[in-house]
Amino acid sequence: MSAEPVDLPTRRTHIFDPPAELAEVRPQQPVCPLRLPDGTAGWLVTGHAETRQVLTDPRFSARQEVRRMPPGAPSPPPATPGFFVRMDPPDHTRYRRLVAAHFSRRRLRDLVPVITAITDRQLDAIEAHGPPADLVELFGMPIPALVVGEILGVADVDRDQFQADSQTAVDLRASPAEVADAIGSITRLLGDLVARKRRDPGPDLLSALLAEGDLTAEEVTAMGFLLLVAGHETTANMATLAVFALLCHPGRLAEFRAVLAAEPDHGLGEDGSGAAGRAVDELLRYATINQFGAMRVPLVDVELAGQRLQAGDSVILSLPAANRDPRCYAEPDRLRLDRAETGHLSFGHGAHLCTGHQLARLELRIMLARLFTRFEHLRLAVTPQQVPLRTEMSIYGVCRLPVTW
Repeated sequence: MSAEPVDLPTRRTHIFDPPAELAEVRPQQPVCPLRLPDGTAGWLVTGHAETRQVLTDPRFSARQEVRRMPPGAPSPPPATPGFFVRMDPPDHTRYRRLVAAHFSRRRLRDLVPVITAITDRQLDAIEAHGPPADLVELFGMPIPALVVGEILGVADVDRDQFQADSQTAVDLRASPAEVADAIGSITRLLGDLVARKRRDPGPDLLSALLAEGDLTAEEVTAMGFLLLVAGHETTANMATLAVFALLCHPGRLAEFRAVLAAEPDHGLGEDGSGAAGRAVDELLRYATINQFGAMRVPLVDVELAGQRLQAGDSVILSLPAANRDPRCYAEPDRLRLDRAETGHLSFGHGAHLCTGHQLARLELRIMLARLFTRFEHLRLAVTPQQVPLRTEMSIYGVCRLPVTW
Protein backbone atom coordinates (compact mmCIF):
# COMPACT_ATOMS: atom_id res chain seq x y z
CA MET A 1 0.00 0.00 0.00
CA SER A 2 1.40 3.39 -0.94
CA ALA A 3 0.28 6.97 -1.35
CA GLU A 4 1.70 10.38 -2.00
CA PRO A 5 3.33 11.79 1.14
CA VAL A 6 1.29 14.42 2.97
CA ASP A 7 2.52 17.49 4.78
CA LEU A 8 1.81 17.63 8.51
CA PRO A 9 -1.53 19.47 8.60
CA THR A 10 -1.81 22.39 11.02
CA ARG A 11 -4.79 24.52 9.88
CA ARG A 12 -7.98 24.08 11.90
CA THR A 13 -11.41 24.81 10.49
CA HIS A 14 -13.16 24.39 13.86
CA ILE A 15 -11.91 25.55 17.25
CA PHE A 16 -11.96 22.15 18.95
CA ASP A 17 -11.42 19.80 16.00
CA PRO A 18 -8.04 18.61 14.71
CA PRO A 19 -7.13 19.65 11.15
CA ALA A 20 -9.66 18.15 8.73
CA GLU A 21 -6.93 16.47 6.63
CA LEU A 22 -6.23 14.07 9.51
CA ALA A 23 -9.75 12.65 9.34
CA GLU A 24 -9.51 12.45 5.54
CA VAL A 25 -6.40 10.25 5.46
CA ARG A 26 -7.26 8.03 8.45
CA PRO A 27 -9.94 5.74 6.88
CA GLN A 28 -7.76 4.69 3.95
CA GLN A 29 -4.34 4.94 5.56
CA PRO A 30 -4.12 5.22 9.34
CA VAL A 31 -0.36 5.03 8.75
CA CYS A 32 0.41 7.47 5.96
CA PRO A 33 3.65 8.60 4.29
CA LEU A 34 4.63 12.02 5.62
CA ARG A 35 6.78 14.81 4.25
CA LEU A 36 8.59 16.44 7.20
CA PRO A 37 9.43 20.17 7.27
CA ASP A 38 13.13 19.42 6.70
CA GLY A 39 12.22 17.61 3.46
CA THR A 40 12.82 14.09 4.69
CA ALA A 41 10.22 11.33 4.51
CA GLY A 42 8.50 9.94 7.57
CA TRP A 43 5.18 8.50 8.68
CA LEU A 44 2.01 9.99 10.11
CA VAL A 45 -0.09 7.72 12.36
CA THR A 46 -3.71 8.83 12.81
CA GLY A 47 -5.46 5.62 13.91
CA HIS A 48 -6.16 4.90 17.58
CA ALA A 49 -5.21 1.21 17.46
CA GLU A 50 -2.07 1.91 15.43
CA THR A 51 -0.98 4.68 17.82
CA ARG A 52 -1.44 2.38 20.82
CA GLN A 53 0.54 -0.30 19.03
CA VAL A 54 3.49 2.01 18.43
CA LEU A 55 3.43 3.29 22.01
CA THR A 56 3.61 -0.25 23.43
CA ASP A 57 6.00 -1.84 20.90
CA PRO A 58 9.61 -1.91 22.22
CA ARG A 59 10.84 -1.86 18.63
CA PHE A 60 9.88 1.83 18.54
CA SER A 61 12.27 4.11 20.38
CA ALA A 62 11.71 7.47 22.10
CA ARG A 63 15.40 8.31 21.65
CA GLN A 64 15.83 11.00 19.04
CA GLU A 65 19.50 10.26 18.40
CA VAL A 66 18.53 7.04 16.55
CA ARG A 67 16.50 9.01 13.99
CA ARG A 68 17.83 9.08 10.44
CA MET A 69 18.63 12.69 9.49
CA PRO A 70 18.93 14.42 6.09
CA PRO A 71 22.36 14.13 4.41
CA GLY A 72 24.80 16.52 6.03
CA ALA A 73 22.56 17.27 9.00
CA PRO A 74 23.92 16.47 12.47
CA SER A 75 22.21 13.76 14.48
CA PRO A 76 20.32 14.94 17.56
CA PRO A 77 22.36 14.47 20.74
CA PRO A 78 21.34 11.90 23.34
CA ALA A 79 19.00 13.11 26.05
CA THR A 80 20.48 14.97 29.00
CA PRO A 81 20.87 12.61 31.99
CA GLY A 82 17.54 12.66 33.82
CA PHE A 83 15.47 13.82 30.83
CA PHE A 84 13.75 10.46 30.76
CA VAL A 85 10.95 11.13 28.23
CA ARG A 86 13.59 10.80 25.50
CA MET A 87 14.97 7.56 26.84
CA ASP A 88 14.12 3.86 26.52
CA PRO A 89 14.31 1.18 29.21
CA PRO A 90 16.24 0.53 31.35
CA ASP A 91 17.28 4.19 31.80
CA HIS A 92 13.72 5.45 31.34
CA THR A 93 12.43 2.88 33.81
CA ARG A 94 14.93 3.83 36.51
CA TYR A 95 14.21 7.55 36.39
CA ARG A 96 10.46 7.16 35.99
CA ARG A 97 10.19 4.85 38.99
CA LEU A 98 11.86 7.47 41.21
CA VAL A 99 9.37 10.13 40.12
CA ALA A 100 6.25 7.95 40.07
CA ALA A 101 6.64 7.18 43.76
CA HIS A 102 5.72 10.82 44.47
CA PHE A 103 2.41 10.61 42.55
CA SER A 104 0.86 7.76 44.52
CA ARG A 105 -2.81 7.67 45.53
CA ARG A 106 -1.88 8.66 49.08
CA ARG A 107 0.12 11.65 47.88
CA LEU A 108 -2.71 12.76 45.58
CA ARG A 109 -5.17 12.43 48.45
CA ASP A 110 -2.96 14.71 50.54
CA LEU A 111 -2.90 17.24 47.70
CA VAL A 112 -6.70 17.63 47.44
CA PRO A 113 -6.92 20.35 50.14
CA VAL A 114 -3.78 22.05 48.78
CA ILE A 115 -5.13 22.26 45.21
CA THR A 116 -8.56 23.28 46.48
CA ALA A 117 -7.11 26.11 48.59
CA ILE A 118 -4.96 27.36 45.70
CA THR A 119 -7.96 27.27 43.35
CA ASP A 120 -10.22 29.09 45.79
CA ARG A 121 -7.65 31.85 46.28
CA GLN A 122 -7.50 32.39 42.53
CA LEU A 123 -11.29 32.43 42.30
CA ASP A 124 -11.28 35.07 45.05
CA ALA A 125 -8.88 37.07 42.87
CA ILE A 126 -11.18 36.71 39.86
CA GLU A 127 -14.15 37.86 41.89
CA ALA A 128 -12.18 40.83 43.25
CA HIS A 129 -11.03 41.70 39.72
CA GLY A 130 -14.61 41.78 38.51
CA PRO A 131 -15.95 41.15 35.01
CA PRO A 132 -14.71 40.94 32.37
CA ALA A 133 -11.74 38.79 33.35
CA ASP A 134 -9.20 36.74 31.39
CA LEU A 135 -9.28 33.15 32.63
CA VAL A 136 -5.90 32.39 31.07
CA GLU A 137 -4.19 35.04 33.19
CA LEU A 138 -6.23 34.62 36.37
CA PHE A 139 -7.19 30.93 36.31
CA GLY A 140 -5.50 28.61 33.82
CA MET A 141 -1.90 29.77 34.15
CA PRO A 142 -1.47 30.50 37.87
CA ILE A 143 -3.18 27.49 39.46
CA PRO A 144 -1.10 24.68 37.85
CA ALA A 145 2.05 26.77 38.34
CA LEU A 146 1.32 27.13 42.06
CA VAL A 147 0.45 23.43 42.39
CA VAL A 148 3.59 22.16 40.68
CA GLY A 149 5.56 24.76 42.61
CA GLU A 150 4.18 23.32 45.84
CA ILE A 151 5.13 19.78 44.79
CA LEU A 152 8.64 20.61 43.59
CA GLY A 153 9.37 23.24 46.21
CA VAL A 154 9.79 26.05 43.69
CA ALA A 155 7.28 28.48 45.17
CA ASP A 156 9.89 31.23 45.40
CA VAL A 157 10.97 31.22 41.74
CA ASP A 158 10.19 34.09 39.37
CA ARG A 159 6.86 32.79 38.05
CA ASP A 160 6.49 35.47 35.38
CA GLN A 161 9.93 34.69 33.95
CA PHE A 162 9.29 30.96 34.03
CA GLN A 163 5.93 31.33 32.27
CA ALA A 164 7.49 33.53 29.57
CA ASP A 165 10.31 31.03 29.01
CA SER A 166 7.86 28.13 29.00
CA GLN A 167 5.75 29.84 26.33
CA THR A 168 8.80 30.42 24.13
CA ALA A 169 9.92 26.81 24.48
CA VAL A 170 6.69 25.53 22.86
CA ASP A 171 6.25 28.37 20.33
CA LEU A 172 6.59 27.00 16.80
CA ARG A 173 7.41 30.49 15.54
CA ALA A 174 10.39 30.91 17.86
CA SER A 175 13.85 30.54 16.34
CA PRO A 176 16.12 27.70 17.50
CA ALA A 177 18.24 30.29 19.32
CA GLU A 178 15.19 31.68 21.14
CA VAL A 179 14.06 28.20 22.18
CA ALA A 180 17.58 27.35 23.37
CA ASP A 181 17.73 30.59 25.39
CA ALA A 182 14.35 29.84 27.01
CA ILE A 183 15.35 26.27 27.88
CA GLY A 184 18.67 27.53 29.22
CA SER A 185 16.90 30.10 31.40
CA ILE A 186 14.61 27.47 32.96
CA THR A 187 17.55 25.08 33.42
CA ARG A 188 19.61 27.75 35.21
CA LEU A 189 16.64 28.60 37.42
CA LEU A 190 16.23 24.96 38.41
CA GLY A 191 19.96 24.37 38.72
CA ASP A 192 20.23 27.19 41.27
CA LEU A 193 17.22 25.80 43.11
CA VAL A 194 18.66 22.26 43.18
CA ALA A 195 21.90 23.63 44.64
CA ARG A 196 19.92 25.36 47.40
CA LYS A 197 17.89 22.18 48.06
CA ARG A 198 21.08 20.18 48.45
CA ARG A 199 22.25 22.63 51.13
CA ASP A 200 18.86 23.07 52.78
CA PRO A 201 16.43 20.25 51.86
CA GLY A 202 12.70 20.56 52.42
CA PRO A 203 9.57 18.37 52.22
CA ASP A 204 9.43 18.55 48.43
CA LEU A 205 10.05 16.31 45.43
CA LEU A 206 13.39 17.87 44.39
CA SER A 207 14.78 17.39 47.90
CA ALA A 208 13.51 13.81 47.92
CA LEU A 209 15.23 13.08 44.60
CA LEU A 210 18.48 14.55 45.90
CA ALA A 211 18.18 12.34 48.97
CA GLU A 212 18.24 9.27 46.72
CA GLY A 213 21.99 9.68 46.84
CA ASP A 214 22.91 8.23 43.43
CA LEU A 215 21.41 11.07 41.37
CA THR A 216 23.61 13.95 40.29
CA ALA A 217 22.52 17.59 40.43
CA GLU A 218 22.37 17.53 36.61
CA GLU A 219 19.96 14.58 36.67
CA VAL A 220 17.70 16.13 39.31
CA THR A 221 17.70 19.43 37.39
CA ALA A 222 16.63 17.67 34.17
CA MET A 223 13.93 15.71 35.99
CA GLY A 224 12.72 18.92 37.61
CA PHE A 225 12.64 20.62 34.21
CA LEU A 226 10.39 17.88 32.83
CA LEU A 227 8.01 18.00 35.76
CA LEU A 228 7.89 21.78 35.97
CA VAL A 229 7.21 22.44 32.28
CA ALA A 230 4.97 19.42 31.69
CA GLY A 231 3.12 19.94 34.96
CA HIS A 232 2.37 23.55 34.15
CA GLU A 233 2.10 24.14 30.41
CA THR A 234 -0.20 21.22 29.64
CA THR A 235 -2.61 21.51 32.57
CA ALA A 236 -2.80 25.29 32.26
CA ASN A 237 -3.87 25.14 28.62
CA MET A 238 -6.17 22.16 29.08
CA ALA A 239 -8.00 23.89 31.94
CA THR A 240 -8.88 27.01 29.95
CA LEU A 241 -9.63 25.04 26.78
CA ALA A 242 -12.01 22.82 28.78
CA VAL A 243 -13.79 25.91 30.17
CA PHE A 244 -14.01 27.31 26.64
CA ALA A 245 -15.48 24.04 25.32
CA LEU A 246 -18.13 23.93 28.04
CA LEU A 247 -19.06 27.59 27.53
CA CYS A 248 -19.44 26.89 23.79
CA HIS A 249 -21.70 23.90 24.51
CA PRO A 250 -24.43 25.16 26.90
CA GLY A 251 -26.18 21.79 26.98
CA ARG A 252 -22.99 20.02 28.04
CA LEU A 253 -22.30 22.73 30.64
CA ALA A 254 -25.77 22.16 32.11
CA GLU A 255 -24.98 18.43 32.29
CA PHE A 256 -21.67 19.16 34.00
CA ARG A 257 -23.36 21.40 36.57
CA ALA A 258 -25.89 18.62 37.22
CA VAL A 259 -23.04 16.16 37.78
CA LEU A 260 -21.43 18.52 40.30
CA ALA A 261 -24.73 18.92 42.13
CA ALA A 262 -25.31 15.17 42.24
CA GLU A 263 -21.86 14.13 43.52
CA PRO A 264 -21.44 14.84 47.25
CA ASP A 265 -17.79 15.87 46.86
CA HIS A 266 -18.42 17.90 43.66
CA GLY A 267 -16.06 15.61 41.78
CA LEU A 268 -13.12 16.25 44.12
CA GLY A 269 -12.40 12.60 44.89
CA GLU A 270 -8.94 11.56 43.81
CA ASP A 271 -9.72 8.35 41.93
CA GLY A 272 -11.76 9.92 39.12
CA SER A 273 -14.25 7.06 38.99
CA GLY A 274 -17.34 9.28 39.28
CA ALA A 275 -19.30 11.18 36.66
CA ALA A 276 -17.15 14.31 37.05
CA GLY A 277 -14.04 12.23 36.36
CA ARG A 278 -15.63 10.75 33.23
CA ALA A 279 -16.62 14.24 32.09
CA VAL A 280 -13.06 15.50 32.49
CA ASP A 281 -11.72 12.53 30.53
CA GLU A 282 -14.15 13.29 27.71
CA LEU A 283 -12.94 16.90 27.65
CA LEU A 284 -9.35 15.60 27.49
CA ARG A 285 -10.30 13.40 24.53
CA TYR A 286 -12.42 15.96 22.69
CA ALA A 287 -10.06 18.92 23.09
CA THR A 288 -6.67 17.15 22.86
CA ILE A 289 -4.05 19.85 23.42
CA ASN A 290 -0.99 18.04 22.06
CA GLN A 291 -1.06 19.39 18.51
CA PHE A 292 1.30 16.94 16.86
CA GLY A 293 1.55 14.08 19.31
CA ALA A 294 4.69 12.08 19.96
CA MET A 295 7.61 11.04 17.79
CA ARG A 296 8.94 7.50 17.73
CA VAL A 297 11.68 5.87 15.67
CA PRO A 298 11.70 2.16 14.73
CA LEU A 299 14.95 0.47 15.71
CA VAL A 300 14.37 -2.25 13.07
CA ASP A 301 12.19 -2.52 9.98
CA VAL A 302 8.56 -2.86 11.11
CA GLU A 303 5.29 -3.48 9.30
CA LEU A 304 2.42 -1.35 10.58
CA ALA A 305 -1.07 -1.23 9.03
CA GLY A 306 0.27 -2.60 5.74
CA GLN A 307 3.16 -0.13 5.54
CA ARG A 308 6.83 -1.04 5.74
CA LEU A 309 8.59 1.32 8.14
CA GLN A 310 12.37 1.29 8.00
CA ALA A 311 14.74 1.56 10.93
CA GLY A 312 15.49 5.21 11.59
CA ASP A 313 12.26 6.57 10.07
CA SER A 314 10.54 9.43 11.88
CA VAL A 315 7.06 8.37 13.02
CA ILE A 316 4.68 11.13 14.14
CA LEU A 317 1.75 9.95 16.28
CA SER A 318 -1.20 12.34 15.98
CA LEU A 319 -2.92 12.04 19.36
CA PRO A 320 -5.75 14.44 18.37
CA ALA A 321 -6.56 12.28 15.33
CA ALA A 322 -6.33 9.03 17.30
CA ASN A 323 -8.72 10.45 19.90
CA ARG A 324 -11.30 11.10 17.14
CA ASP A 325 -11.03 7.68 15.47
CA PRO A 326 -14.60 6.44 14.69
CA ARG A 327 -13.37 2.86 14.92
CA CYS A 328 -12.90 3.49 18.64
CA TYR A 329 -15.48 6.16 19.50
CA ALA A 330 -19.12 6.53 18.50
CA GLU A 331 -19.77 10.05 17.23
CA PRO A 332 -16.13 10.99 17.86
CA ASP A 333 -16.60 14.66 16.91
CA ARG A 334 -19.30 15.20 19.54
CA LEU A 335 -18.59 16.26 23.12
CA ARG A 336 -20.44 13.66 25.22
CA LEU A 337 -19.76 13.93 28.93
CA ASP A 338 -21.44 10.57 29.62
CA ARG A 339 -19.34 8.74 27.04
CA ALA A 340 -18.85 5.09 27.94
CA GLU A 341 -15.81 4.50 25.68
CA THR A 342 -12.53 5.04 27.50
CA GLY A 343 -8.88 4.76 26.60
CA HIS A 344 -8.12 8.19 25.13
CA LEU A 345 -4.46 8.83 24.37
CA SER A 346 -4.13 12.43 25.58
CA PHE A 347 -1.58 11.33 28.20
CA GLY A 348 0.11 8.85 25.88
CA HIS A 349 0.10 5.13 26.56
CA GLY A 350 2.35 2.31 27.64
CA ALA A 351 5.70 2.81 29.32
CA HIS A 352 5.68 6.52 28.50
CA LEU A 353 2.20 7.22 29.87
CA CYS A 354 2.45 10.67 31.48
CA THR A 355 3.77 10.22 35.01
CA GLY A 356 1.51 12.96 36.34
CA HIS A 357 -1.67 11.96 34.52
CA GLN A 358 -3.64 11.35 37.72
CA LEU A 359 -2.44 14.66 39.18
CA ALA A 360 -3.54 16.47 36.01
CA ARG A 361 -6.96 14.82 36.16
CA LEU A 362 -7.29 15.77 39.83
CA GLU A 363 -6.33 19.39 39.16
CA LEU A 364 -8.81 19.64 36.29
CA ARG A 365 -11.65 18.17 38.34
CA ILE A 366 -11.01 20.58 41.19
CA MET A 367 -10.47 23.63 38.98
CA LEU A 368 -13.59 23.07 36.87
CA ALA A 369 -15.78 22.07 39.79
CA ARG A 370 -14.82 25.06 41.91
CA LEU A 371 -15.07 27.52 39.00
CA PHE A 372 -18.52 26.49 37.83
CA THR A 373 -19.81 26.14 41.37
CA ARG A 374 -18.63 29.62 42.37
CA PHE A 375 -19.67 31.42 39.17
CA GLU A 376 -23.15 30.16 38.34
CA HIS A 377 -23.66 32.57 35.45
CA LEU A 378 -20.22 32.42 33.87
CA ARG A 379 -20.26 33.11 30.12
CA LEU A 380 -17.99 34.35 27.35
CA ALA A 381 -17.46 38.09 27.17
CA VAL A 382 -16.78 37.84 23.41
CA THR A 383 -17.94 35.58 20.60
CA PRO A 384 -16.11 32.24 20.29
CA GLN A 385 -14.58 33.45 17.02
CA GLN A 386 -12.99 36.39 18.85
CA VAL A 387 -11.06 34.16 21.27
CA PRO A 388 -7.41 34.02 20.06
CA LEU A 389 -6.14 30.45 19.65
CA ARG A 390 -2.67 28.98 20.21
CA THR A 391 -2.44 27.57 16.68
CA GLU A 392 1.29 28.36 16.51
CA MET A 393 2.14 26.41 19.66
CA SER A 394 2.93 22.73 20.04
CA ILE A 395 0.52 22.77 23.00
CA TYR A 396 -2.90 23.95 21.78
CA GLY A 397 -5.21 26.18 23.75
CA VAL A 398 -6.32 29.80 23.91
CA CYS A 399 -4.18 32.90 24.31
CA ARG A 400 -6.90 34.69 26.25
CA LEU A 401 -10.35 33.68 27.46
CA PRO A 402 -12.42 36.79 28.33
CA VAL A 403 -15.43 35.90 30.49
CA THR A 404 -18.10 37.73 32.39
CA TRP A 405 -20.79 36.74 34.90
